[in-house]
Amino acid sequence: MARDIHGEGQAHEPVLLDEVIHWLRPETGGTFVDCTVGLGGHAEALLAASAATRVIGIDRDPEALALAKQRLAMFEPRFRAANANFSDVGTVLAEMGERDVSGMLADLGVSSLQFDKAERGFSFAADAPLDMRMNQSEGQTAADLINRLPEAELADLIFEYGEERGARRIARAIVKARQKQTVTTTGELATLVIRALNVPGRWRIHPATRTFQALRIAVNRELQALQSFIPAALSVLGPKGRLAIISFHSLEDRIVKRSLQLESGRCLCHVRAQGTGVIRAADLPEPERSNDGDLICSRCGARRRVEVLTRKPVRASREEIARNPRSRSALLRVCERL
Repeated sequence: MARDIHGEGQAHEPVLLDEVIHWLRPETGGTFVDCTVGLGGHAEALLAASAATRVIGIDRDPEALALAKQRLAMFEPRFRAANANFSDVGTVLAEMGERDVSGMLADLGVSSLQFDKAERGFSFAADAPLDMRMNQSEGQTAADLINRLPEAELADLIFEYGEERGARRIARAIVKARQKQTVTTTGELATLVIRALNVPGRWRIHPATRTFQALRIAVNRELQALQSFIPAALSVLGPKGRLAIISFHSLEDRIVKRSLQLESGRCLCHVRAQGTGVIRAADLPEPERSNDGDLICSRCGARRRVEVLTRKPVRASREEIARNPRSRSALLRVCERL
């Protein structure tokens, strides 16, 4: 799956495939949900692991979902598909009459189809319309954002979602350019970023990578969807069922790590005081406990629902990175429902 490495065209290869199969254990049978099925690489491996395994594939991109259905037609009726945002997994499964599933996978970010088709506007490898919507039938485009937002908001967006230190210079350059002519293509935006950062020449990572990442995340509300997804997924995961999440940058991984900590019962209220560093454990008050089932702390929402199985995120092997450079930033975290 392609993630945030704008400009590397190559055939689709699901990342961390062996590791996903190892942790989800589809060979034992049961119902699994690929919440971001993309072109169906992970789903195919799950289905091939056992004739007793069923997979529900969810994707918000109708085009990718249609291709996944074609690829997995040989497994029908063990494969079912749904066009939806992965954060709506609870609703999707309720409509299908499914509950207590055996395992779930979320492979975050941009699919190979979205990334490799220039007209989708995710990459600056070719000059194309500045779209970036994972579902092109809904929402505003990246062009809408950069031509509408005030300079300060645009700078904050690029800094927060792209972690781009030159965000203010980039926003200033965009606003100045759009006063003369609307910015509508990936090539125009990439050129503006290069000029704003004053980095002509050759680079290991393209200067516009972080800006494109920021706009894509904002357009598709990816971080908000991820925050909603994890509790929704755990609510339909059966006992001993496993949730595997593959993230590709620090913004995603921080949300996954923190969410799994809270879901494993770790109170995070006073782990770090804003701007003052770590507080001594002796100075901490007891968590506000609740009578609400497994809820441990009513302030931060910590509850004992899962066991985290991966103390540190699982990364791609050197062999996989050499074979598929897009896997180099992949981080896999897994938990098991109690």
